[in-house]
Amino acid sequence: MKIGLEVHVALPTKTKLFCSCKTYVEEPNTSICPICMGMPGSKPKLNKEALKIGLSVSEALHCKIKSRIGFVRKVYFYPDLPKSYQISQLYDPVGYNGYVDLGSKRINIRRVQLEEDPARIYREDDYTLLDFNRSGTPLLEIVTEPDIQSEEELRGFYAELRSILYYLGIDIDKEMKADLNISLSDSRVEIKNVTGIKNLVDAARYEIKRQSALIEKGEEPRVETRSYLPERMTTERTREKETDEEYGYIFEPDLTFYSTTNVEKIEPVYASAIAKEYAEKYGASEKTLLELIAYDRNAMELLETSAHRHGMQSIISALETLKKFKVQMDPEKFEKVIALVEANAALDAERINIIAKGGEVKIGKGISEKEIEEDIEKFIAKNPGIVEEANRNPKSINAIVGKVAKETGANAKVVAELVSKRLGIKP
Repeated sequence: MKIGLEVHVALPTKTKLFCSCKTYVEEPNTSICPICMGMPGSKPKLNKEALKIGLSVSEALHCKIKSRIGFVRKVYFYPDLPKSYQISQLYDPVGYNGYVDLGSKRINIRRVQLEEDPARIYREDDYTLLDFNRSGTPLLEIVTEPDIQSEEELRGFYAELRSILYYLGIDIDKEMKADLNISLSDSRVEIKNVTGIKNLVDAARYEIKRQSALIEKGEEPRVETRSYLPERMTTERTREKETDEEYGYIFEPDLTFYSTTNVEKIEPVYASAIAKEYAEKYGASEKTLLELIAYDRNAMELLETSAHRHGMQSIISALETLKKFKVQMDPEKFEKVIALVEANAALDAERINIIAKGGEVKIGKGISEKEIEEDIEKFIAKNPGIVEEANRNPKSINAIVGKVAKETGANAKVVAELVSKRLGIKP
């Protein structure tokens, strides 16, 4: 089994790739000009900020970068392309021969290329509408080699790529789509425009089962392009797969070659590497740390500024609390949240919001684990049947946790851990 990806992500520039029209204007067909409408005689001009971001992504993905890049015309006829071709890259992309490492597995990157987005199509029952506001929006296409061989690798690669793009300032929640190329035999099937990690994995899972069933019957899967239907979790045939020859690539005569040697690039951040480093250094869970910082600059800052002053488990608990209540704060306020954690105090929304707004929360002398354990024993003594009930139904320990936490003002997470330990039940 071989899986390759073509990931398309919109770049966070204020203007389009080859003209000065603004990106992401809501009123349809109001951010347009002769260039992005493809009118005869119009001349494109490259957006230097898009080039900077494209080169930064290429460098972050360990790509080789040529001293100059160029553009081609990708010719195809579709209503969303008024000039009947898309300006893209092929022979001289912003990056090539890169990689992303997932532990011991390396996913190779074939190329990273800049291209313009086509217009948006709205299909109704008996007519079609076109919004050219999106036409010309800068896209970055990241093409992998067919190195992915499992759902786990697919999920891991896409999550790692999203994190790298996030820390380069790209809005990964705006328009990030992937084309899946899956081959279980000699035939390659493409599933177009899949959004989100879950849909990507579900689409791959279905397509693998579909192709496997055909091969088991002695049939060869057809080389074709398919679409993913998330409501049914299936794929359906769209058209035959185009070849490079059919696209009729030619050099873009209206654009020159562009030097890459003096372009200032954005410094990459690898959240996965940082999570691994901190996990090994402080004996924490690498998975937990990565979940907290993969897509959260504030959490990353708080982790790095507090790691040398507090225990890592206290920091993790404090970060999990901020994530739970969707709160961000500066390092000085975060110290107060850690103080609550270290005092085994309750971490409720009211207290966290007071701290976030610059207020003070009284902690007192704090609550020791011994005091919490004593309160747990008192509760069990008053409710002797709770131990037997907990053995039958582990969820019933929530009654003990809730009661003890409320009466003592203790951190419910700490109480839950101590109750589970006392009853011999896994939390």
